[in-house]
Amino acid sequence: MRLLQWSLLCFALVQTLPIMAQTGSITGTVTDGSGPITYANVYLKGSSTGTATNEQGAFELQNLSAGTYTLTVQVLGFQVHQEKVALGKGENVLLDVVLQPSQEQLEETVVTGTLKAVRRSDSPVPVEVYSPTFLKKNPTANIFEALQNVNGVRPQINCNVCNTGDIHINGLEGPYTLVLIDGMPIVSGLGTVYGLFGIPNALIEQIEIVKGPASSLYGSEAVGGLINIITKNAIEAPTMTVDAFGTGWGEYNLDLGAKLSVGKKTDLLLGVNYFNFEEVIDNNGDNFTDLTLQDRISIFQKWNFKRAENRIFSLAGRYFYEDRWGGELQWTPEFRGGDEIYGESIYTSRWEILGKYQLPTTEKLMLTFSYNDHQQNSVYGNVPYLADQRIGFGQLTWDKKVGRHDLLVGTALRYNYYDDNTPATFLADEVMIPGLFIQDEITLAKKHSALMGLRYDQDPRHGAIVTPRLAYRFKPTENDILRFNAGTGFRVVNLFTEDHAALTGAREVVIAEALDPERSYNLNLNYLKKIYADNGTYASVDASVFYTHFTNAILPDYDTDPNQIIYDNLDGRSVSMGLSANLDVAFPSGLKILMGATFQDVSQTENGITQRQILTESYTGTWALGYTFNTLQLTVDYTGNLYGPMRLPVLGDNDPRTPFSPVWSIQNIQFTYKGFDQIELYGGVKNLLDWTPNRNNPFIIARANDPFDNDVVFDASGNAVPTANNPFGLTFDPSYVYGPNQGIRAFFGMRYRIN
Repeated sequence: MRLLQWSLLCFALVQTLPIMAQTGSITGTVTDGSGPITYANVYLKGSSTGTATNEQGAFELQNLSAGTYTLTVQVLGFQVHQEKVALGKGENVLLDVVLQPSQEQLEETVVTGTLKAVRRSDSPVPVEVYSPTFLKKNPTANIFEALQNVNGVRPQINCNVCNTGDIHINGLEGPYTLVLIDGMPIVSGLGTVYGLFGIPNALIEQIEIVKGPASSLYGSEAVGGLINIITKNAIEAPTMTVDAFGTGWGEYNLDLGAKLSVGKKTDLLLGVNYFNFEEVIDNNGDNFTDLTLQDRISIFQKWNFKRAENRIFSLAGRYFYEDRWGGELQWTPEFRGGDEIYGESIYTSRWEILGKYQLPTTEKLMLTFSYNDHQQNSVYGNVPYLADQRIGFGQLTWDKKVGRHDLLVGTALRYNYYDDNTPATFLADEVMIPGLFIQDEITLAKKHSALMGLRYDQDPRHGAIVTPRLAYRFKPTENDILRFNAGTGFRVVNLFTEDHAALTGAREVVIAEALDPERSYNLNLNYLKKIYADNGTYASVDASVFYTHFTNAILPDYDTDPNQIIYDNLDGRSVSMGLSANLDVAFPSGLKILMGATFQDVSQTENGITQRQILTESYTGTWALGYTFNTLQLTVDYTGNLYGPMRLPVLGDNDPRTPFSPVWSIQNIQFTYKGFDQIELYGGVKNLLDWTPNRNNPFIIARANDPFDNDVVFDASGNAVPTANNPFGLTFDPSYVYGPNQGIRAFFGMRYRIN
């Protein structure tokens, strides 16, 4: 009997072997070119055969009959990948699938517009989102430069010598832009000028930008808009990342990121950024450095703690140190602060801590807090500027849904401390500003929602400050969204932390009167259209009309007296209005197009006279074109921007420098090769047109040969008099600047990632 059973079993196996020999399999890996993609859906179109990738990004489809299949790979955040696979009898096909990031970012989660995590398309406040993929199209050593290809956002260099700058949104000055890290307003005041450098790009999850006032949620400084830099969650970050590049000018940048597990309930995210530039370059021949020399390091840590019921608790800190100088080529540190050789030397030391803690209650109560200390030791020629700023911020919010109402109620407390050695600061400015705010997002109907908000701050210096807000969202179809926003903004001014021109050069700073807070009103109409073509092409159009009216604005007056910078309260109005549009297209072939344009009119009316605001362009354009050659595993990115003329701060009618900038453009090209496991190689050319602002100008820095005005003759009124060696009657002035002095240069880098 047992012999009969063995015979039947052997017979069955023999009969099965031909069948097994006729089946095949499709195996492979799914990556984004630099690392594996886990839990991606892999299936054969039109069948029930499918699987998901494992933690190494691998997949396997077995027992497949001979034939031609359409393999489909799909995962959130990436374009759907489809390819034909011809499978012979018993054949095993091995594939390496590289997914391209999705150009459609509408379903990303955003928090900046309402302080709540919502889908981008559901937010009543228009929020622009930029991912690390966008930043990699034009690799930079800091966030300041990375924003140059964002429509309506312009990095403005404020100093020809030390190259510090700020961010303009829709033509409004840099101090009107509030910069947040993980929703905390820790980059402000002195940090607005220097704090945008040294944030490790390896730690950035995404950058969210809101254009228009947001003071009802974020208080002072959120007048023109805000930029929220959101860092990665330690739990979801890769195990290790390395990104290093250098340029033909001698710039070297290193970004390191690492994730560590500390016990079973704690994850640590570590990031380090180091940047060095030590080449003394003077291509325009004025005996001044074209690019400030820099030695900078930033160290960032973020701790995520696992708690019961997935409650949030994170704690992060950053330390930043920088030594930068620019000036005459002969300058060395022993000349620092003297009047023999001109140099601008800045030592910056800054540390920050921020955290988020969800209270262990049935109600959703969130405590957020931050504190930073910024110490600056600077000299501008023989003028010292020693400053210390501390900002503490705490906020408790209650998030509650009641029927059609989505409520957010909060209380905030802000601590400001500022002291410097300038004559304008007689005593250290120390103030506590308590605030209350409420926000109600109402679902009016299936396609309609509204948001109303109100904030109350009690400033001991200026009394009660109330900032209301209103937003309306109409979604007639799944592919159309119309948003209307109105709000107010306010800001307390501190010139010496925000306007570098007040410290550099020979102009005298005149503060004509006690400066009141700046106040503004803003209207914004936004329309978003999504288009899905039958051939797989995706496109979106995002257009906005904006209007901002300032009842008081503190802007530098360079025109009344060429030897002075005058600051006073506005006796009139200041207006910024315009139209902005973005076009985003992704073709199935791999071609991606992102283009934007902004047309704006920024003017100031005082004493019945209206004139364009200084250093503000009338139009701007940006683009990012990318194409991937899949067979070569090579991606080409062509990025650039275009700026219209802007009015410049000349030293009176005799100044031979042009009073308006020309139309100018910075363009870049990059090639990225992803043919190695976990390694990307990239390189290209920046500033392809080799544009610098000294074109068509006799000089950029006035009196660069006499930076201490030793040979300038002044009349009884203090005005410079034309002489044989000073035919235009000028004084030393490095404030005439609107673009970078850095010309064409090649760059090469490598990215390495371990998951």
